[in-house]
Amino acid sequence: MTKILVLYFSRHGTTAQMANHIARGIESVSGAEAILRTVPDVSTVCEKTADTIPAEGAIYATLDDLKTCDGLALGSPTHFGNMASPLKYFIDSTTEVWFSGALSGKPAGVFTSTGSLHGGQESTLLSMMLPLLHHGMLLVGIPYSEAALRETTTGGTPYGPSHCSINHGALSEHEKALCRALGARLAKTAISLKSAS
Repeated sequence: MTKILVLYFSRHGTTAQMANHIARGIESVSGAEAILRTVPDVSTVCEKTADTIPAEGAIYATLDDLKTCDGLALGSPTHFGNMASPLKYFIDSTTEVWFSGALSGKPAGVFTSTGSLHGGQESTLLSMMLPLLHHGMLLVGIPYSEAALRETTTGGTPYGPSHCSINHGALSEHEKALCRALGARLAKTAISLKSAS
């Protein structure tokens, strides 16, 4: 099976919903499997440590999850036009993976949700791409041949799926379709790359 890691941080659940739709898109492709993982929140108190297993939702990601995946979907809520610090903290711990080149040549995509209309969706998506480029990953976006990208009046960009929850908390049908499209595109790309090597 071709394994696509869907790695995200979600404080209020919207980014987790997007991750689940991306996973559905991945698993719509024969031979592909979605691996959902999250990261713990960052403590402002030095003595606090996270439980090894979260109380609900996906389990916490490890460096081995990155080393063994065939592709990656990286998701975060927008915090001041950038990825959330818990996800950045985890990414900053991946030097070992970077040295090994384990992610080099594998496909990756990004997704985000915001609480305000002009909260920095596209800058967040772009900021998440930077460490993936340093890892040597091949970035996959959403082409305009995807009908939902041309028709959406809610979220969605060619850089990756997005959602704004200020006026409509639930994901729109277009946003769900774009999440599934990214998942399927990542899976198909990863399968093609594996078979070519």
